[in-house]
Amino acid sequence: MKLDRMLGCGLAFALASTVTPAFAQQQFVTIGTGGVTGVYYAAGGAICRLLNKDRATHGLRCSVESTGGSAYNANAIKQGEIDFGMAQSDVQYNAYKGEGAFKDGGANDNLRAVFSLHPEPFTVLARPDAGVTTFEDFKGKRFNVGNPGSGTRASMEILLDALGWTTADFALASELKADEHGAALCDGKIDGFFYGVGHPSANIQDPTTTCGAKLVALTGPAVDKLMETYPYYGAATIPGGLYNNNPEPTETFGVLATLVTSADEPDEHVYQIVKAVFDNFDEFKALHPAFATLDPETMVTNGLSAPLHPGAEKFYREKGWLN
Repeated sequence: MKLDRMLGCGLAFALASTVTPAFAQQQFVTIGTGGVTGVYYAAGGAICRLLNKDRATHGLRCSVESTGGSAYNANAIKQGEIDFGMAQSDVQYNAYKGEGAFKDGGANDNLRAVFSLHPEPFTVLARPDAGVTTFEDFKGKRFNVGNPGSGTRASMEILLDALGWTTADFALASELKADEHGAALCDGKIDGFFYGVGHPSANIQDPTTTCGAKLVALTGPAVDKLMETYPYYGAATIPGGLYNNNPEPTETFGVLATLVTSADEPDEHVYQIVKAVFDNFDEFKALHPAFATLDPETMVTNGLSAPLHPGAEKFYREKGWLN
C-alpha cells in the first residue's frame, strides 16, 4: 500500500510537472460589452470566439463580460478592471479628452483605440398609443433616458442639452438598462426610450413585434448643430421594413461602435486580437447582421479619436492599411 501510494504520488507529480507549464503560459483577457441583448455583447462574443480558436498557439483565452455599457467600459479600463471594452465613438472621444461625462474624472491619457465596428444610429421607440410623431412630443411623457454609465445615457444628455431640455421636461425620466426598456414600453410603464445600437437589433425587434412600437425620427436644427460641432456624429437612416410595423425609413443620427483598451495592455495581446478578427474577417462578418457591410480599411481609421494601440498599429501597417 505504501509503495502504491508512493508510485501514485510520483505519477501525479510527473503529470503535474508536465501540465503546469502549459497552464502557466495561458493568459486571460476580458472584453467589457453591454446588455446581453445588444450588439456590443454579440461583438465581444464574436471577437472572443475567433481569438479562442487559436489559443493553443498564442496562449490567450478571451471572455466576455456583460456591463453597463460604453462609459462603464471606459472607466473600467482606466481602473484596470477589464482589458478591452466596447465604446461609442463619442464616449471614446470624451473619455480620452476628459470631456462630457468624464469631465470630473479627468482625461484618460492611457486610453487606446483598437478598431471601429458598426454604425450605431440613435434609435427612439414610442408606444403606438402614446400620441408621439416627433421627438418633441415626448415632453411631459414617461421616457427612458438610459442607465447611468452607459454611452446611451451620455448621448441622451448631450441631445437634451442641444434641445434646451433637462430630464425634468419628462413626466418620468426612467433609468432602465437596455435589457429592460423594451418590456417596460410594452407593459405601459414608459411611453418611449432612446438607445444607441447597431441594426438589426433584437432589442428593437422585440417591442416592434410584441406591441407594435414605432420608430421616431431624430432630426432638426439641434441635431444638425450637433453633427456640425462634433466629428464623431453623422447622419444615419434606419431602413424601412427592417422592423415589424415600421415600413418607412427613419432618419436619425449616430456614432460608431469601437473597441478600446489601455496603453498598458501588452502589444502582443492587442496584435493577436486584431489578427484573429481580420485574418478571419468573412467569418467575423457572418456572426451578426450588423457586421455585414464592415470594411477593414475604414475600421482602422473611422471613429477613432484616441491614439491607436501599438499592437494594433503594427498589424495594420503589415496589411498596408496605414501609411
